[in-house]
Amino acid sequence: MTQRQSHFSASPYEKQFGFCRALRIGQVVHVAGTGPIGVDGKTVGVGDPAAQARRCFDIIQQSLEKLGAGLEDVVRTRMYLTHIDDWKIIGPVHGEYFSGEPPVATLVAVAGLVDPDWRVEIEAEALLPDDHG
Repeated sequence: MTQRQSHFSASPYEKQFGFCRALRIGQVVHVAGTGPIGVDGKTVGVGDPAAQARRCFDIIQQSLEKLGAGLEDVVRTRMYLTHIDDWKIIGPVHGEYFSGEPPVATLVAVAGLVDPDWRVEIEAEALLPDDHG
Protein backbone atom coordinates (compact mmCIF):
# COMPACT_ATOMS: atom_id res chain seq x y z
CA MET A 1 0.00 0.00 0.00
CA THR A 2 1.30 3.43 -0.93
CA GLN A 3 1.90 5.83 1.93
CA ARG A 4 -0.30 8.91 2.19
CA GLN A 5 1.00 12.27 3.41
CA SER A 6 -1.41 15.12 4.13
CA HIS A 7 -0.90 18.84 4.54
CA PHE A 8 -3.37 21.27 6.12
CA SER A 9 -3.43 25.06 5.68
CA ALA A 10 -5.12 27.94 7.51
CA SER A 11 -8.44 27.38 5.74
CA PRO A 12 -11.33 27.05 8.19
CA TYR A 13 -13.14 24.93 5.59
CA GLU A 14 -10.70 22.01 5.85
CA LYS A 15 -11.86 20.94 9.29
CA GLN A 16 -15.46 21.99 8.64
CA PHE A 17 -15.77 19.99 5.39
CA GLY A 18 -13.33 17.19 6.27
CA PHE A 19 -10.54 17.56 3.69
CA CYS A 20 -6.84 18.39 3.58
CA ARG A 21 -5.22 21.12 1.49
CA ALA A 22 -2.85 18.71 -0.22
CA LEU A 23 -2.37 14.96 -0.37
CA ARG A 24 0.68 13.07 -1.58
CA ILE A 25 0.30 9.46 -2.62
CA GLY A 26 3.57 8.09 -3.94
CA GLN A 27 4.89 10.48 -6.57
CA VAL A 28 1.59 12.33 -7.08
CA VAL A 29 0.50 15.41 -5.12
CA HIS A 30 -3.08 16.66 -5.35
CA VAL A 31 -3.84 20.18 -4.10
CA ALA A 32 -7.49 20.82 -3.30
CA GLY A 33 -9.46 23.76 -4.61
CA THR A 34 -7.64 26.69 -3.00
CA GLY A 35 -9.31 30.00 -2.28
CA PRO A 36 -7.58 33.29 -1.41
CA ILE A 37 -7.55 32.80 2.36
CA GLY A 38 -5.07 34.71 4.51
CA VAL A 39 -3.33 33.29 7.57
CA ASP A 40 -6.02 35.04 9.61
CA GLY A 41 -8.72 32.98 7.84
CA LYS A 42 -10.10 36.02 5.99
CA THR A 43 -10.30 36.61 2.25
CA VAL A 44 -7.24 38.28 0.72
CA GLY A 45 -7.65 40.87 -2.05
CA VAL A 46 -11.40 41.42 -1.98
CA GLY A 47 -12.33 42.77 -5.43
CA ASP A 48 -8.80 42.21 -6.80
CA PRO A 49 -8.65 39.02 -8.90
CA ALA A 50 -4.87 39.26 -9.45
CA ALA A 51 -4.16 39.49 -5.70
CA GLN A 52 -6.54 36.61 -5.08
CA ALA A 53 -4.90 34.42 -7.73
CA ARG A 54 -1.45 35.18 -6.29
CA ARG A 55 -2.63 34.20 -2.82
CA CYS A 56 -4.05 30.94 -4.17
CA PHE A 57 -0.79 30.13 -5.97
CA ASP A 58 1.25 31.01 -2.86
CA ILE A 59 -0.84 28.61 -0.76
CA ILE A 60 -0.49 25.93 -3.45
CA GLN A 61 3.27 26.45 -3.56
CA GLN A 62 3.58 26.19 0.24
CA SER A 63 1.47 23.04 0.27
CA LEU A 64 3.54 21.42 -2.47
CA GLU A 65 6.76 22.25 -0.64
CA LYS A 66 5.45 20.71 2.60
CA LEU A 67 5.01 17.46 0.67
CA GLY A 68 8.37 17.49 -1.13
CA ALA A 69 7.24 19.01 -4.43
CA GLY A 70 7.45 22.40 -6.11
CA LEU A 71 5.75 24.44 -8.78
CA GLU A 72 8.11 22.90 -11.34
CA ASP A 73 6.42 19.54 -10.63
CA VAL A 74 2.89 20.80 -11.38
CA VAL A 75 1.37 19.06 -14.40
CA ARG A 76 -2.21 20.42 -14.24
CA THR A 77 -4.04 23.43 -12.86
CA ARG A 78 -7.75 24.15 -12.78
CA MET A 79 -8.98 27.70 -12.23
CA TYR A 80 -12.58 28.49 -11.36
CA LEU A 81 -13.66 32.12 -11.88
CA THR A 82 -16.86 33.79 -10.80
CA HIS A 83 -16.35 36.56 -13.40
CA ILE A 84 -15.22 35.14 -16.75
CA ASP A 85 -13.66 38.44 -17.85
CA ASP A 86 -11.13 37.99 -15.01
CA TRP A 87 -9.31 35.46 -17.25
CA LYS A 88 -7.47 38.43 -18.77
CA ILE A 89 -6.08 39.25 -15.32
CA ILE A 90 -5.67 35.79 -13.80
CA GLY A 91 -4.13 34.18 -16.89
CA PRO A 92 -0.99 36.33 -16.74
CA VAL A 93 -0.67 35.63 -13.00
CA HIS A 94 -0.69 31.92 -13.83
CA GLY A 95 2.13 32.66 -16.26
CA GLU A 96 4.17 34.37 -13.52
CA TYR A 97 4.17 31.17 -11.48
CA PHE A 98 4.60 28.75 -14.39
CA SER A 99 6.92 30.39 -16.90
CA GLY A 100 9.48 27.60 -17.41
CA GLU A 101 7.69 24.40 -18.36
CA PRO A 102 4.03 25.26 -17.87
CA PRO A 103 1.42 22.69 -16.90
CA VAL A 104 -1.78 22.01 -18.77
CA ALA A 105 -4.48 24.34 -17.50
CA THR A 106 -8.24 24.58 -17.41
CA LEU A 107 -10.11 27.82 -16.74
CA VAL A 108 -13.88 27.90 -16.37
CA ALA A 109 -16.53 30.28 -15.12
CA VAL A 110 -18.73 29.12 -12.26
CA ALA A 111 -21.91 30.54 -10.74
CA GLY A 112 -20.27 31.04 -7.36
CA LEU A 113 -17.72 29.84 -4.83
CA VAL A 114 -18.05 29.01 -1.14
CA ASP A 115 -17.19 32.61 -0.15
CA PRO A 116 -18.96 35.31 -2.19
CA ASP A 117 -15.85 37.56 -1.97
CA TRP A 118 -13.75 34.99 -3.84
CA ARG A 119 -13.25 35.70 -7.54
CA VAL A 120 -11.07 32.61 -8.06
CA GLU A 121 -10.37 29.15 -6.68
CA ILE A 122 -7.48 27.05 -8.01
CA GLU A 123 -6.55 23.33 -7.94
CA ALA A 124 -3.23 21.77 -8.86
CA GLU A 125 -1.73 18.35 -9.45
CA ALA A 126 1.98 17.59 -9.34
CA LEU A 127 3.96 14.56 -10.44
CA LEU A 128 7.36 14.02 -8.87
CA PRO A 129 10.17 12.27 -10.71
CA ASP A 130 10.98 8.80 -9.35
CA ASP A 131 14.18 10.08 -7.72
CA HIS A 132 12.33 12.80 -5.70
CA GLY A 133 12.39 12.15 -1.93
